[in-house]
Amino acid sequence: MFQITILDLLVKGFIVGVVISAPMGPVGVLCIQRTLNKGRWYGFVTGLGASISDIIYALLTGYGMSFIFDFIEANIFYLQLLGSIMLLAFGYYTFRSNPVKAIRPVSHSTGTYFHNFITAFFVTLSNPLIIFLFIGLFARLTFVLPGITVAEQLIGYIAILLGAITWWFGTTFFVDKVRAHFNVRGLWMINRIIGGIVIIVALFGLIFTLLGESLY
Repeated sequence: MFQITILDLLVKGFIVGVVISAPMGPVGVLCIQRTLNKGRWYGFVTGLGASISDIIYALLTGYGMSFIFDFIEANIFYLQLLGSIMLLAFGYYTFRSNPVKAIRPVSHSTGTYFHNFITAFFVTLSNPLIIFLFIGLFARLTFVLPGITVAEQLIGYIAILLGAITWWFGTTFFVDKVRAHFNVRGLWMINRIIGGIVIIVALFGLIFTLLGESLY
């Protein structure tokens, strides 16, 4: 039987939130574009909209997995192995992907904060494949466990949201500060760095799983 503490939930949830938000997909590029063209807070509310959408998919994934607790507990080795492989594939895809393709024509209208929030929300919500990334992360980090209380679940999902918000806050702050020097190559480099980090972490997770050890 696995034991989990509040600190475990906070750390693991925060990691999930950051990893989910970090790749420069359509919403990431949109967030940076709006930060550069409209201002930092327009970029931040764009990221916030994406974060709320991510939480919806996190809840769907978590509560879906909660119905198969016995299966998870009996097959935790294989699930962690699969989770590491999925993260490795995700890292490789991120490393190889070209965020420039996601760049959209610049709108000359800033719109309201709510408009920027809601468009990012629906752009993220339109990609249900993110559930598979959540499954990989939850399995690798043993985030969903039997016997966890509703209050503990709430803490875990709040931690995911905080991780995502922290990422977008930091990203928009950084982009705003270096706006004069930020270009397309900067987006490409961010994806390379993020993809490389995910690949390394996934490889360590894979090795530790095969050795019968727990990395997290």
